[in-house]
Amino acid sequence: MSTKMENFSTDIVNTGVENEGPYAGSLNFSVRVRRGLPNFLNSVNLKYVKLGYQYLISHGLYIVTAPLLALIVGAHLGKLIWDDYDHNYDFSSSILFLGLLYLVDFTYNFLLPRPTYLIDFACYSPPKELKVSKKEFIDLARKSGNFDEKTLGFQEKALKYSGIGDETCLPKAIFQPGFKRSLKQSREEAATVIFGAIDDLFATTKINPRDISILIVNCTTLNTTPSLSAMVINHYKLKHNVQSFNLGGMGCAAGGVAIDMAQDLLNVYPGSYALVVSTEIISHSWYTGKELDMVLPNCFLRIGGAAMLLSNRRLDRWRAKYELKQVVRTNKGMDNRSFKSIYLKEDAEGQLGISVSKDVLEVGGNAVKANITTLGPLVLPFTEQFQFFTTLLRNKTSSRPYIPNFKQAFDHFCIIATSKKVLDEFEKNLELTTEYMEPSRRTLERFGNTSSSSVWYELAYLEANKKMKRGDRVWQISFGSGIKCNSLVWRALRNIERPNKSPWFDQEDSI
Repeated sequence: MSTKMENFSTDIVNTGVENEGPYAGSLNFSVRVRRGLPNFLNSVNLKYVKLGYQYLISHGLYIVTAPLLALIVGAHLGKLIWDDYDHNYDFSSSILFLGLLYLVDFTYNFLLPRPTYLIDFACYSPPKELKVSKKEFIDLARKSGNFDEKTLGFQEKALKYSGIGDETCLPKAIFQPGFKRSLKQSREEAATVIFGAIDDLFATTKINPRDISILIVNCTTLNTTPSLSAMVINHYKLKHNVQSFNLGGMGCAAGGVAIDMAQDLLNVYPGSYALVVSTEIISHSWYTGKELDMVLPNCFLRIGGAAMLLSNRRLDRWRAKYELKQVVRTNKGMDNRSFKSIYLKEDAEGQLGISVSKDVLEVGGNAVKANITTLGPLVLPFTEQFQFFTTLLRNKTSSRPYIPNFKQAFDHFCIIATSKKVLDEFEKNLELTTEYMEPSRRTLERFGNTSSSSVWYELAYLEANKKMKRGDRVWQISFGSGIKCNSLVWRALRNIERPNKSPWFDQEDSI
């Protein structure tokens, strides 16, 4: 390996820059002060603001038509008082009245968008025997003989500054001498994690598996034949006409894509239940080569998975926990630098792994910038939007632009738990307090980077601490290869009580 590549990989660890590829935590995706997230507001241009307001205006039809319809119906109903129903009453008024009622019912059920509800979710709880401390990680890796001292030293340094604690979980098989990825072993790990999360979800919601009409499973590196979604169908004996989809190659951002896809499908099949499963299979992404930038996923990725049950049945509002308010997806894949910044390839010895270029720093920052500036007009109060917009118009490079106060839009933040450095940058540049960052930091410490399921462990942390109150809004933001950045905004429909089962409950001192 060249000295240049070694210096680049070491710089990534020192600066905390992280990859968001299929392992979504190999590189600390926090963009440096000169080029990325710390400057996402300094380099905002009106193009992204225009995108945000276009998104808002495209959904403004419902805002305009609803009041007009109410005025029309109110005007006619005001004429239909009880005294009109005498022997001289014109029967045509009754027809008009019934027609208006039908119009209201039709508009409510077929024209107005159906809300998407999150009935409940469950996160996989790995068994205690799979816990691997940072010291044990290095000891097992050294005993396996799969790494040289140079690679071991690099991983030890990466772990030291990762923000990961000593109770994260890994499959012990990956530390076997001469380990080689096995499809059989990867399938077994996938079945354990996926079925574990789904079993807990079904036990909590009491739903019959055959009531599931939509199934979406996302996993980046493991794509089998039959697919993982087919594995779920076979195990739970789902009905033959279930709409099944399997997403791969999207990294940490796949969870947001899956939720957005489920929402669209629920609109096509109204009154249905959608099951979304997000996970990553560690044994299939484990790398035993010598390329430092390709060995980083070993230091961050840990076992984890989550299952979510969604519905757009209006009656499910009374038992659902959350309503999906906004989804904003940003994809920079049209740019070659973004497309190739996180790239699956073989190293010089033929071992498969993910290569991360130095361009990931800049293009990652652009994805964050575009996503946040698109989301802002949808969630920020008018006063914040006005100050932000007027500052952009002045756009004096010598002065620091106004930073919107996202704390006025959200009560809780679930920032994907990639590494300590990226969380530090979010805390500093969004001016968040320690309390707002607590779910992300504790998730990183306790579970490590569980890829697309990470934000669900963070939401589970909030529930375990009884912090979710009726009307609270929570922002889930994640990154993925492409490069893409996705945001989900949920609103709590009721006070969320402490659940009976949670991945946090075996660590009472952690909550």
